[in-house]
Amino acid sequence: MSQSSFTAALLDPEKPVPEGLIDAAGQPAGRRFAVYRNNVVNSLTEALEQGFPVLQKLLGAAYFTALAGVFVRAHPPKSRLMMFYGAELPDFLAQFPPLAHLPYLPDVARVELALRASYHAADAPPLPPEVLGALTPDAFMAARFTLAPALRLIRSDYPVWSIWQANTKPDAPAPVMRPEAALILRPEFDPAPHLLPLGGADFIAALMQGQTIAEAVDAAGEGFDPSACLGLLIHGGALIGLSEEP
Repeated sequence: MSQSSFTAALLDPEKPVPEGLIDAAGQPAGRRFAVYRNNVVNSLTEALEQGFPVLQKLLGAAYFTALAGVFVRAHPPKSRLMMFYGAELPDFLAQFPPLAHLPYLPDVARVELALRASYHAADAPPLPPEVLGALTPDAFMAARFTLAPALRLIRSDYPVWSIWQANTKPDAPAPVMRPEAALILRPEFDPAPHLLPLGGADFIAALMQGQTIAEAVDAAGEGFDPSACLGLLIHGGALIGLSEEP
């Protein structure tokens, strides 16, 4: 019995019990294996439910459970840490024909994955306010900032931030079908997504690549005002390092 055949049988109830498995009495472990198989699939399904609550809400509990069963068989865990399980789900959804009429679902799943990754990212103290306050306007525009490990950027052709809000906040308005970009920040313990203005995603992406503030403003396009994005970064504790080197 190979490890791959054992894993395949463990995740697929249609497959026979692997040969050579016996119980404490020396008998074939068919019933015990079936119980174990059911427990494993249930635990992986629960991990997906905890990791993708908005996706579950959008699909409904029964459909999500059925979807999880298909996903689990296609993508067994690669780590014993369940907090990492489900990384392949966005791409899986993008290639899942029954949900092709809901093309925003993969990006919703990416937001939820990014929130989880942000939560588990390393801590990093933000720059003290006096460091930022000491910069002249020219020095600030020429500065390169190191961003917090917890920061995540999600771009989408769909209103993923609005969809997330509508399914987590009681008073959130209904989403309007348009492209959106979300910036995920974790100033303390719990990460949260923030809607970026037009050009904001290009601005943040440029900073993530190590470009100066001035270069990032140029990357965002003509007429872009960086004040809102910089406010998010500062208040979100996302500026953790500074270099004034050319």
